[in-house]
Amino acid sequence: MNNNYSEKFEKMRLAGKVASQTLDMITNYVKPGITTDKIDQLCYEFIRDHGGYSAPLYYRGFKKSLCTSLNHVICHGIPSDRILEEGDTLNIDVTAIVEGYYGDTSRMFTVGEISVKAKNLIDATFDSMMNAIRILKPEIKLGDIGYEIQSYVESKGYSVVRDFCGHGISNTFHEPPNILHYGKKNVGQELKPGMTFTIEPMINAGKYESKVLSDGWTAVTKDKSLSAQFEHTLGITENGYEIFTESVKGYKKPPYN
Repeated sequence: MNNNYSEKFEKMRLAGKVASQTLDMITNYVKPGITTDKIDQLCYEFIRDHGGYSAPLYYRGFKKSLCTSLNHVICHGIPSDRILEEGDTLNIDVTAIVEGYYGDTSRMFTVGEISVKAKNLIDATFDSMMNAIRILKPEIKLGDIGYEIQSYVESKGYSVVRDFCGHGISNTFHEPPNILHYGKKNVGQELKPGMTFTIEPMINAGKYESKVLSDGWTAVTKDKSLSAQFEHTLGITENGYEIFTESVKGYKKPPYN
């Protein structure tokens, strides 16, 4: 591997592993009766006990250590005393800082039995992310990533959120380039070895429009339709890609058993 980025990738692996292990750990706790505050506390302690720090805590005034986005919440949901109920769908988004580098990942979780409609949305969201990851290699364009996601989910009757996107990430939380989850083939910046960024499609069962609630963070679907999201942090290698936030337990999408 090119020495220009081998050290960076080594650090990204460490941070990514702590982030993904946090989601592995919390999986068995996601069931009816737990609050999203409790989930936040457990994940904060896990990251701390594994040599990391929770990046969202105090980021631009955010008061919690991760985001919990329920049902029609698209992203940036704030943990609270809300008790999880049978049928809820939940995205947990964690970012761990380890030795100055960031690992950012999210997964969908299901609470008890969920509707077929919700399951289909979750499956399509995961598959769209993986479709985009599989094409990654030097010289493809950022638009190719967006095209893979948009064309796939729109063929299923879903829509891609426009107001939020993936982002470059390394020793800062958010850096260029923006990774749009919609787009046209062969348009935009070219990928180069050593680039590190997130792919994190937010997919709605209804229309793509979103709005941010009065807390200044929580983004919801305007039409109150269900939303789902998955996220990985990854890097571009000489001939492909490396995912830094893969589950150590092999978890991909629910059900995780």
